[in-house]
Amino acid sequence: METPASNPYQAPQAPVADSTAGTGVKMTPKEVYLSFQGRIPRKVFWLYGLAMYIPVIVIIGIAAAISQTLMMIVAVPLYIGMIWGALALQAKRWHDRDKSAWWILIGLIPAIGPIWAFVEAGCLRGTVGGNRFGGDPTGLYDEKLF
Repeated sequence: METPASNPYQAPQAPVADSTAGTGVKMTPKEVYLSFQGRIPRKVFWLYGLAMYIPVIVIIGIAAAISQTLMMIVAVPLYIGMIWGALALQAKRWHDRDKSAWWILIGLIPAIGPIWAFVEAGCLRGTVGGNRFGGDPTGLYDEKLF
């Protein structure tokens, strides 16, 4: 009788995530905002998200107080950068939940989509231990976040 590993007619098997895999890698702020690879815990997701949104809102508010034209000139590049950063943050959170970044698109479903995305990406803990996107990042950001 043949073992499954030596059977050439067996269907290929997906690699199984090792729950005892090493810890993840602590990312720099540049990697958090620009890269779509890896995992981040909820704490990083929320704090880096606020650290991105609050200054943008303040800058656009100051520009709007000065002039509408200046606000438009300032707002467009800031919003483009903010969209990129938000997508990168969400992709890493979906990776932490051991799901593809394509799950970001669930937010486009009316009514239930944004609620689902909020609960999954913003409230639920990521996969304990390693998964196909890297090691567990929980605990890496405890001492100094930025």
